[in-house]
This record gives sequence, structure tokens and C-alpha cells, in this order.
Amino acid sequence: MVRSVGNVGERHVRLELQPGPRTRVERVTIEVEGALGSAAEAGDKQARDTVADLRRAWALPAGEAFRNPDWTAAKAAALARLRAAGYAGASWKATAAEVETADHAARLFLVADSGPLFRFGELVVDGLVVHERETVEHLAALQPGAPLTEAVLLDYQERLQKAGLFDSAAVTLDPDVAQADHARVLVHVKEAPLQVYTFGIGVSANTGPRASLEHAYRRVFGYPLTASNTFSLAQKKQTWTGEVSTHPGENLYRELVGGAVDREEGSEDVVLSQRLRLGRTKDTQRLERLYFVEAERSARWTNTGEHIHTNTIAYSINHHGVWRELDSVVLPTEGFSVSLQTGLGHAHGSAGETGPFSRLYGRFTGYLPIGKTWYGSARVELGQVVKRDAVAVPDSQLFRAGGDDSVRGYAYRSLTPTVNGAESGGTSLFTTSLELARPLSASMPSVWGAVFVDAGRAANGFTNLNPAIGTGIGVRWRSPVGPLKVDLAWGEETRSVRLHFSVGIAY
Repeated sequence: MVRSVGNVGERHVRLELQPGPRTRVERVTIEVEGALGSAAEAGDKQARDTVADLRRAWALPAGEAFRNPDWTAAKAAALARLRAAGYAGASWKATAAEVETADHAARLFLVADSGPLFRFGELVVDGLVVHERETVEHLAALQPGAPLTEAVLLDYQERLQKAGLFDSAAVTLDPDVAQADHARVLVHVKEAPLQVYTFGIGVSANTGPRASLEHAYRRVFGYPLTASNTFSLAQKKQTWTGEVSTHPGENLYRELVGGAVDREEGSEDVVLSQRLRLGRTKDTQRLERLYFVEAERSARWTNTGEHIHTNTIAYSINHHGVWRELDSVVLPTEGFSVSLQTGLGHAHGSAGETGPFSRLYGRFTGYLPIGKTWYGSARVELGQVVKRDAVAVPDSQLFRAGGDDSVRGYAYRSLTPTVNGAESGGTSLFTTSLELARPLSASMPSVWGAVFVDAGRAANGFTNLNPAIGTGIGVRWRSPVGPLKVDLAWGEETRSVRLHFSVGIAY
């Protein structure tokens, strides 16, 4: 409505707008033509699932308010979803929005032309200087004719980045529709320095102040081999670990030979272990697998009361695996991880008889958002060494509990059986933890407060395992490299408070 008011020579215009009821989407019709539509009509399950997912994920469904910016954004998002499914040439053949002004309703009609499904045909690699092209090809893990979805390309890019050979890696698809049946995958890499030294210092409530040195050699004497050595010197633990492995080969496997020397000091004993292993490993985004044979020597001596010194040697075959379903590997808030270890071996030593043994270990960690600001986490850890009572196995194959990432409120490795008046590893392990955390304030979303309860112990047999309880409160700083945790825990058995602090997460 327009009105003109005012005296002669002076005019004012007033506009009054009456928008009426809001127009809402009444119906959405999405059709797909091209290779995807033909495959779906022919009964191809993957094609039918792709079409169903396109319709289900449509961002402007019936009942929503119809706005032109939302209409444009929904079309762009749907097209992006088709292209991510491997149809890089997808486009809209026709789109229409019919608005019934009398009914205040909009009917949406869309016809997508998927174009051809892009399939792997050729790898074009740029940026290699010293490393082999075969390594980049093996990391692709692509068979000729494999559909090139966005997930496939991103997984390939992540494998390149995690291989430890490149500072950066980018994987893109050549969108030439004429070459869709034999599409080119374009890979650009920047090689990392051949040798890197890393120095570090830190402190832990478990082992005290720590200094470390790491050396990585990404091409040993010109061969496609990677060598790594880590030296760590802490107040209660000194370690060296080293490994030489091949660059990733077919099916992403790497062959390896490695060794370790570990000296760990408890409140009543000292354990020195030496290991040599030969095996193969395979790492993917969700799964890690390690198969190896190992020779191990373990020496243990007590430093209180009656002085006892034992030596044990063991030979074993082992399999370790990790399965992750997490929203973030570094700072998870939802999902779970499962770590499983199995081993079968033969041992002999000065403290017992010669004989076979097996070792089983499992750890489950889960994360769950609770409401809008609370986050829960839970852990269950179980272990068992199966052997005759008289058979001696290396102490490093046995279990101990207590300390950070175990049962807080108790000293590191202190929840363990006592043999001949001194602490010793146990054949059975059980620990569990429940934690509830939330940001302390909206202005500092990366600083969380937490409450927790832990329970567990190591023992010689589950019938002898009486879990110790620890409860407490803590603060977490979710830094870009992992969480920094500071906890104040009360040990029910010791009737005392203990401070714990750690960096990172364990699987």
C-alpha cells in the first residue's frame, strides 16, 4: 500500500508491506538420469543406494520454509554429493520450483544427469626426487577400473601423508568426462628431508623427568628402507627402540626388523628387557595390523628386603591389531577404539621351569557426547597369560596396574602381586575407567574439567583379583597435538591423594 501525505511542495511516501503466510515446500521430486540412473534401474545395489542417499540427504525437504538462497544451496549440495560418489561430471538437466500463491506451497522438481562413473585408469605423479614411483603406486591400493569416489581419493591422500616419506601430498581427479572410463588420478608430493633429528623434554607422574632423542632415516644407504631410533631417558625408565622397515609394498604391507632395550624401575624392583623382532605390518585409516616373531630376554632384581635376581628368555609369535572408529584420532569425542594382542611362545629361566605360554590382551575405549556440553569416556582393559604355574616367563610379558592411564590414585605399576616379599608382574589384568568432562567456560572451549572413577589390579589369576578403586577430579587442555591431563586422585586403599599428569591418548 502506498500513500502520499504532506503539504503542497512537501511530499512523504509511506510503504506498508503485508507479507502474508510463509511459503513452505510441499513436495520434492528428484530424478536421476545418465549412468547412475541406468544402473539403478537395472537393479545395481550400489547405484540404488547412491540415488536413495541423494534423496534422503536433500537439504530442503517437505515442510521447510522455501527461500531462494536455501534452494540454491540445496541444489549445490546435492550436486556435490553426486560428484563425491564418483560422478565428477554430474550436472542438473532441469530444475524447477512451482509456487502456488493461493496455497503458499512450493513444489520442487529436479532432474540430475550423473554423467559417467569415473574409474581408475592412470596415475600421474609429480614431485618425486629420490623415492620410487612404485611406493606411491602401492599406497594408492587402486585396481584398474575401480570407482573413483571422493572417499577413495581422500583415503589415498591420507595414506601418503601418514607414510612418513612426504612433507605434503595432494590427490585430485582429472575431471575430463571423455576419459571417465580410464580416468587419471593426479598426485603431487613434496618429499620430506631424508634424515631428521628430534629432541624432546617432558615430565610424567609415572616415570619422572624425561629427555628423548629420535632419529628418522627415510632412505637407508639409497635403498627404499626407513630406519628409526628413539632414545628416552627418564628418572624411572630408560629405553631404546629401533626399527628398519621397507617402504609400503603391495597390499600396503611393510616388512620390518626391530629391537628394543627397556629398563624400568618400580618401587621395589627393576626390570631390564631386551627384544629382537622380525615381522610385517599394515596400517590403514581404521586398522593397524602387526605380525612378528620375537626373541626376548628379561632380567629382574629386587632392591628391598631379600635381594632376588632372575633371568628369563622367551621366543614367541605374535599378532597385534588396532581398530579405530573415531571422529578424531588426536582429540576424540565420539566413537571407539579396540586394541587386541595375542602371542604364543616358549620360555625358560632361572626362576622356574621351561615350557609354553600364551598371552592375550584387549583394550576397549569409547567416547560419547552427552547433551550439548558434556562428554563421556569409558575404558575396559583385560589381560591373561596362560601357562603352568611352574613355568617362568619374562616379567615384561606379565601385567601390572596403577598410575596414569591405568588406575589413578596409586603409584605407577604398584597394583601387582607380591612374590617373596617383592612386587612382581601378574598373569591376570583388569582395569576400567569412567570419566565425565565438559568445557569449563564458553570463552575457553579447549579447557575442560573432569570427574572420574578408576578400578583395577593385576594378580596371579582372576580369582585373586580384588580391584582397587580410585576417584578424582581433573583438568584437560585439548591442545592441537593431544590432550594435556592433570588429575588429583584419591586411592581408596592407600587413603591418600595422588597427583597425575600426562600428555596424549592411548589405544
